[in-house]
Amino acid sequence: RLPCCSSTAAWKTTLDPDITFPLLKFKPKRAPGVQPPLNSHLSTQPLNAGEILSRFFDEVLKLLCNNSNNAVINHCSGRNFAWREITIEEIKKYLGLLLYMALLELPKVSDFWRKNKIFYVPLPSTVMSRNRFMVISSNLHITDPAEDALNDQKKGTGDHDCLHRVRPLLEIMRNRCMAFYHPKQHLSVDDRTVATKARIALKQYIKWELKFFVLVDVNGYTVNVSLYQGKSTPVSGNRLSYDVVTSLVSKDYLGSGYISYFDNFYTSPLLFRYLSRDLGLVALNQQGRVGVPTATEYALHRRSRRGSIQWIREDYLLFVKWMDTREVSICANVHPVETVLRWKKTEDGKHQKLPVGQYNKYMGGVDNSDQMLGTNSTKRRTKRWPVTIFQHFLDIAVTNSFMLKELCASRHQKMKTRQQFQEEASLLSVPLHSMPEHHPSEDHFPVAMSHGQEKAQRASMGR
Repeated sequence: RLPCCSSTAAWKTTLDPDITFPLLKFKPKRAPGVQPPLNSHLSTQPLNAGEILSRFFDEVLKLLCNNSNNAVINHCSGRNFAWREITIEEIKKYLGLLLYMALLELPKVSDFWRKNKIFYVPLPSTVMSRNRFMVISSNLHITDPAEDALNDQKKGTGDHDCLHRVRPLLEIMRNRCMAFYHPKQHLSVDDRTVATKARIALKQYIKWELKFFVLVDVNGYTVNVSLYQGKSTPVSGNRLSYDVVTSLVSKDYLGSGYISYFDNFYTSPLLFRYLSRDLGLVALNQQGRVGVPTATEYALHRRSRRGSIQWIREDYLLFVKWMDTREVSICANVHPVETVLRWKKTEDGKHQKLPVGQYNKYMGGVDNSDQMLGTNSTKRRTKRWPVTIFQHFLDIAVTNSFMLKELCASRHQKMKTRQQFQEEASLLSVPLHSMPEHHPSEDHFPVAMSHGQEKAQRASMGR
């Protein structure tokens, strides 16, 4: 174990020499990029949007079909209620309608079945009736209701699993995301929130929101995800940030030359010392945290010149302070003390520390992922929190499928936007005979007739 950072060491400048440690070579256990069987179509015809998306949800469809039918049978037992069992094909149509509705974004679900001539949307009624869609939505279950009841009886004990209702979905999606794609060298860790009004202990102090922790590739592909469980989150005796990073970063990435980027919530000297020899780390640093240098000699202050740089190295750890519009503190174990020139439009440039530039460059994968997830999201307001999580994972599956489609397709087959991919995926579950026919316009306007008239009497075109 490496020693703690000394608080008596003075800050150094770029004029002081630095020690260069050998870096781990990037040798991943699998070739980075799309994995078999999806990449087997590179030389032949690539998979379409629906085929790629079904690879994520084929097992989930079976769970939804079986457990939703069980939920309706248990709920309606002893009642005079004619129930027609949900089939897998019907679940596919249901998911296709969710993707279709996310593209149009009407205020209410029932608006998609309105018969008003002005606001009429023809496709949904040809795929599924409104009442059938509502019944499936209200009875959607991921787990067996009988097992849910047994788990609810264990509330207040250590055997209770607060994620029981979504545990199969969480495990399936994590396994599929990691199986179909192996990330490149640079990864980023961040949190993501999803709104819900459900009365559960998983919600954060931010009103009506659940918190996810995600591991994202530099291109925006979600590699791994975990859901924060509040007070019931298993802890190892270290800080929550330590447990989050060690759980998201697979053991396959350790010792292979991977570099991870995250903000100051996850930064701790304990985490850096634990992973310093196996994983490259670059993160924003929070002053005042235990183990962070507290030296005041030659330290930056509010009146320091913009572009000023100071640093302290403790073995593998490099603590850097750089003055921009405000002070930026970064801790890293992979980049040496090198100064690069930061481009600026109105000036010749400002000096910037190499770890700062690398953080800005590779941390953008999380922002790219969040932006795509927020575009045409399938999220609909509901008080059933498992359905909210299911909708979020559907958005993740669509976004990841779009990434895989772009990587597998040739230059001439690439789609321009994620919206185009979602449009294709939403229509693949719709039979061709149910597609609404195109009716000619009922409006008729007079057209100038010039055939057969003398030239002097012929009207000019468009008059």
